[in-house]
Amino acid sequence: MSDSTESESRYEHLFVRHMPSCAGDFDNEGERAGLELPDNLGEGHWLVPPNLIPESRINMTHIWVHETDEPRHWVEPHVHDYDEVLIWTGGDPDNPEDLGAEISIEIEGERHIITTSGSVYIPAGIVHCPLGFNRVDRPFRFSALSLSPDYRSRSERGGEL
Repeated sequence: MSDSTESESRYEHLFVRHMPSCAGDFDNEGERAGLELPDNLGEGHWLVPPNLIPESRINMTHIWVHETDEPRHWVEPHVHDYDEVLIWTGGDPDNPEDLGAEISIEIEGERHIITTSGSVYIPAGIVHCPLGFNRVDRPFRFSALSLSPDYRSRSERGGEL
């Protein structure tokens, strides 16, 4: 096995070395519904941006969620025509299971409370959200992995968001 420099690698185009902001590239369902984003969110970034890796059959974003002791609503109910995985990862390397927060999310109207690092697989066609934070004791990372090269969603009533 040999080390390649960026200029000589056949696979350099598959790396994302500087994560672009996803602000404006995929509008959050809350923004589209005219809601203000929570003030405890960092800037969202593409991890696998469809415009930089055209061969990709997925797209993925991440955002840091910062502390708050007040409940914050983030995302409105919506549905995708592809599968999605939402991932939340605590920021304590000595206790990676502890999220350091309490998240609430609904799936088809059923409310779930999350307090540990983990994920949820959402099959295509399943209405999910609202999503919000009941409290955040320390920052954690939130990622969305869409099993489609393009991010698209419809409101729970069927209209494009």
